[in-house]
Amino acid sequence: MKPTSLQIDALSKKIAAFMPLKPEDSVILERLQGQRILIGAGRDIVYEGQHHHAAYVVREGWACSYKRLHDGGRQIIDIQIPGDFLGLRSLLLRTSDQSYVALTDIEIRKVNTDRIWEAFRESPRLAVALLWAASRDNAMVVEHLVNVGRRDALSRTAHFLLELAMRMRLIGHGNSDSFPCPLSQTVLADSLGLTAIHLNRVLRQLREANLLVFRDGVVTFLNRESLAELTGFDLTYLDQDITPTR
Repeated sequence: MKPTSLQIDALSKKIAAFMPLKPEDSVILERLQGQRILIGAGRDIVYEGQHHHAAYVVREGWACSYKRLHDGGRQIIDIQIPGDFLGLRSLLLRTSDQSYVALTDIEIRKVNTDRIWEAFRESPRLAVALLWAASRDNAMVVEHLVNVGRRDALSRTAHFLLELAMRMRLIGHGNSDSFPCPLSQTVLADSLGLTAIHLNRVLRQLREANLLVFRDGVVTFLNRESLAELTGFDLTYLDQDITPTR
């Protein structure tokens, strides 16, 4: 797996949506991250209930956080893409409150927690930027709760894919019409609280309505405006300034 400069710089791109980092901030951010670790698809990175768990930065590839249910099912809490943190919000808990698994082959870097407070003292700007990133992630989890709890299957599917598109554009992947999406239908269904069969029907409905197509690892929007109107999608909660134009 050979990382590209785009993927390596994904975290900085994400933070730059809030505030540009000064060169000295970037140096401190780099020091916070340990050596690169390669994880194969399907392997757990952190498991729920784990003691001495750590936080990581996704450098390349996709992962997800999830909760395992007593009946063997799971609810995916969020999808992590390059530039996202894994486990940062629960780092101070005695045990991890959720599990993290690699959805593709991924490259991560462990957050050097013994340097966090030192880094925050040296760069209050960086501290504020990382707090913004954590707050934005929390806003997305809240929206996912609304998605699963109050939107119908078609609206929640379209809303989730619109959100992923904007997140990918923030780090330079995809455009206003399409984005690469390596999620299987099973993973997408677990993210949306649907069965894989139900999700398949929903994707067919969206395709037949000429709204979007999800095929061969690519999501293509056929009518973004109608999708946004259908779902009430408002990217304000993502706190990013990207105008969805060509």
